[in-house]
Amino acid sequence: MNESREVEVVVIGAGQAGLSSAYHLRRTGFEPDRDFVVLDHSPAPGGAWQFRWPSLTYGKVHGMHALPGMELTDADPARPSAEVIGAYFDRYERTFDLRVQRPVDVRAVREGDGGRLSVETSDGTWSTRALINATGTWDRPFWPRYPGQETFRGRQLHTAQYAGPEEFAGQRVVVVGGGASGTQHLLELAPYAAATTWVTRRPPVFREGPFDQEVGRAAVALVEERVRQGLPPRSVVSVTGLPLNDAIRQGLADGVLDRQAMFDRLTPDGVEWNDGRRVVADVILWATGFRAALEHLTPLRLREPGGGIRVEGTRSLADPRVHLVGYGPSASTIGANRAGRAAVRDIRRLLGEEQQAAA
Repeated sequence: MNESREVEVVVIGAGQAGLSSAYHLRRTGFEPDRDFVVLDHSPAPGGAWQFRWPSLTYGKVHGMHALPGMELTDADPARPSAEVIGAYFDRYERTFDLRVQRPVDVRAVREGDGGRLSVETSDGTWSTRALINATGTWDRPFWPRYPGQETFRGRQLHTAQYAGPEEFAGQRVVVVGGGASGTQHLLELAPYAAATTWVTRRPPVFREGPFDQEVGRAAVALVEERVRQGLPPRSVVSVTGLPLNDAIRQGLADGVLDRQAMFDRLTPDGVEWNDGRRVVADVILWATGFRAALEHLTPLRLREPGGGIRVEGTRSLADPRVHLVGYGPSASTIGANRAGRAAVRDIRRLLGEEQQAAA
């Protein structure tokens, strides 16, 4: 397809952030297909949730917040979160007639003609006056590099490839990472694996008490400061700590969550530390998080020397036509909802100013 199709706004991604943005566009008078389009590379509704492992049931999900305009009610806590949230997102898209186009891969966003942006995709090119990027992080799992990694004879996998604990029955597993996924993996693996070892770069911080508004505001402020400095956002857990719930308490009491300092190298049959300690392992499970999936924005040169993109609210300071929703301080589910509304408000202002200038 050679000709560009023109819209006012392109939304990339149909997870929580993308659907929130599309909802607020629709609510404020933008028509799908005519004024805006939502492009999603996933095969089905559900955002990154559709790829979560079956044993991550809805009852284990931490901090899932309803999308604007429709509550998630009567969800079975024993049902896989991928099914619950996938069905919810599907119902949401149909209820508000958001007309998500999928599967569509966005390959690059470039400067277009007449002050517009050119969005190149697997299904042709879109010309737009503004862009809402809501691509999340699931497509960019972070794999740290350690000496000897290529010599390890066992299996190495990332959280993104984890399918559940049963496949590790009778195996010795080293879990790397101090976030929520790492602790969930350990608690699930313990009844199946022959042995588990937990290693993290920093000692984990467990948070007592509820995650109230004051704690939330403080966490958002810390993430916002990094983003303002042009640094990549940190993970939520690195700011808030791990919630100390009953399952975590039991894991600590049982020794499953007995954290070890990060090893210094991998060997053909396991890992070892400089002090001579060794652990024999069949599997290394890297629960080391994800990075923002922003490669398609590279032609716009938005990144700062520190590696991040500076934003004010959701707007890129390097290009006010580009909004990043679900990035930095809006990476939480409730943050994505609020950011979607803020981005649409800002874009309406931008487009109004352009129309006045052209009049």
